[in-house]
Amino acid sequence: MLIAVDTNVPLDLAEGVEDVLDGLAVIRQRIKGVRIVTPPTVNLELAYLSEFADEETVKANAQMALRSLSSKWKLQPVNLVPVGHGIVSAIGSKIRANGLLPDEEEHDAMILAESALLGCSILLTCDAHLRGVDFQRLELLLQDSHVTAPIIATPREIVKKFCR
Repeated sequence: MLIAVDTNVPLDLAEGVEDVLDGLAVIRQRIKGVRIVTPPTVNLELAYLSEFADEETVKANAQMALRSLSSKWKLQPVNLVPVGHGIVSAIGSKIRANGLLPDEEEHDAMILAESALLGCSILLTCDAHLRGVDFQRLELLLQDSHVTAPIIATPREIVKKFCR
């Protein structure tokens, strides 16, 4: 099983947010052979924030996240072949054009599209815009692009579902 994480997950890991640490631990305990990946847009956002974030704390957390993705947290940065980036852009545009995400949430739409194109079963995020996506409408929209919508969940929801 493949699980994608949004940019806020590695930033929260760098901050030591327990819900995120617990959520990833539960996923790894419960799902044998799981691969947790950071989609291309997440990697780009972390790189940007590590240099240009307005807040020093965010900049430092992004720098730590980039250093720790693979080595410490076992998150695998992934990329797409060039044609995949074009497909992602088209899907992301559809997501925004159909009102599933606000037009200014281009990166969120790209992360959602990348997660779907990569075949991820879950997109782990704390982002309110992504959490608010109408899943049924998203499924129908993504079917036209021959990809499956990932379940969008927070780390806290993962812990609650599996650790009652």
